[in-house]
Amino acid sequence: MSNIQLFANGNQLPSHLRRGELSEITKALMGNSSKRISIEGGVFRLIVGGEEVSKNEDRAMNMIVVRAAEKNSRTYYSGTYVKGAKARPVCWSDDAEVPHPDVKQPQSSKCATCPQNIKGSGQGENTRACRFQRRLAVVLENDVQGDIYAMSIPAASVFDSKPGRNMGLQQYARFLGGHGIDINAVVTEMRFDTDSTAPKLLFSAVRPLEEAEWQVVTSRKEDPAAIDAVTMTVAQLDETPEAPAEAPAPAPAPVFAQPAAKPVVQTVAPAKPAAQPAAKPAAKPSGFVVQKTTPPPVVAQEVEEVPEPTVRDSGKPAAPNVSSILQDWATDD
Repeated sequence: MSNIQLFANGNQLPSHLRRGELSEITKALMGNSSKRISIEGGVFRLIVGGEEVSKNEDRAMNMIVVRAAEKNSRTYYSGTYVKGAKARPVCWSDDAEVPHPDVKQPQSSKCATCPQNIKGSGQGENTRACRFQRRLAVVLENDVQGDIYAMSIPAASVFDSKPGRNMGLQQYARFLGGHGIDINAVVTEMRFDTDSTAPKLLFSAVRPLEEAEWQVVTSRKEDPAAIDAVTMTVAQLDETPEAPAEAPAPAPAPVFAQPAAKPVVQTVAPAKPAAQPAAKPAAKPSGFVVQKTTPPPVVAQEVEEVPEPTVRDSGKPAAPNVSSILQDWATDD
C-alpha cells in the first residue's frame, strides 16, 4: 500500500481537524516529539522520540525539501553496528572541518587530519570510521502543512553520480540549480537504489510546486522543527542519553566449600602457662578441611554502538543528463 498510515498525517481527518502543528497538550504528553525518517534496512521508517512507530515498505516516496544543512556533517561512532542499539556519537562535526564544541572526546583538532578519517579505519578495507552525511528537513507531498521530518542522508546517497534522471543528492541539486530551479520548489522523489547492497537513495524531480504549496513550504523554513532537523545529530533528536562511566567491578568474595554434615571446629587460643588448667587429652584431628574455591574470571562485555552508513570517496560528480528530467515533470509512477 502506498503512503500507509506512517505517512497519512491526519489526511483522513475532516478538514477542520487537520493541523500543521501539534497542540501543546499533545506535545506535553508525548515527551520528545521530534520526528525523523530513517532508511535503515532499505525501508522508510518513522522514528518518534527514538522509537520506530511505523514504516513504509514502498521503494519510493515523494517529499519536498524545506531546509538543508549548509554543509555536510561528520559523525564518528565507536564499536560495531548492533541493530536496535542506541548510542551517542563519540565525535561529530557540523561543518566536516573541526569537531563540534560539545564533543567531549574529539578525535583530532581537524577532520582532515583525524585518524578516523583514514581509509581502512572503518569496518571495511576502504571505508572510514567517521562518516559523511547531509541533514535535511522535509515534508511529504500530500501534507505540506503537516509534520516536518529530519533526515540524515548518507554519503553514498549524497555523492553518487549516475547518468539519467535518478541522481545522488548533490548532483540532483546541481542539476536543478543549473536550470535556475530551487530544490524546495519541486516535489522530489526519493527512491532506493536496488543495485546497492547498503541502503542508498537516488533523487529525481516529479513536478513543480503549485503556488499555494510554494508559499507554505517557504514559510516553514524557519520552523523550529526544521532548524532542529538540520542542526542536531540523530542521537540528539532521539534524546539518546550519554553512556555513564563504568565503575570497576568489585572483587568477588571468596567462596568456601564446607560439608554440611560435619560440625565446624573452632580453635581456642591457649591461655598463659600460669593460668593453664590441668592437662586434658588432646583432641583427635577432625579431618575437616577448609577449601578456598577460585571464582571464575569476570569477562567485560563490549558495548557496541551504531555506526553511520558506509562512506565512499566523493570526487567530482559526473555531468548530469539534463534531457531526460526536463522532458518528464509529470508524476512518476
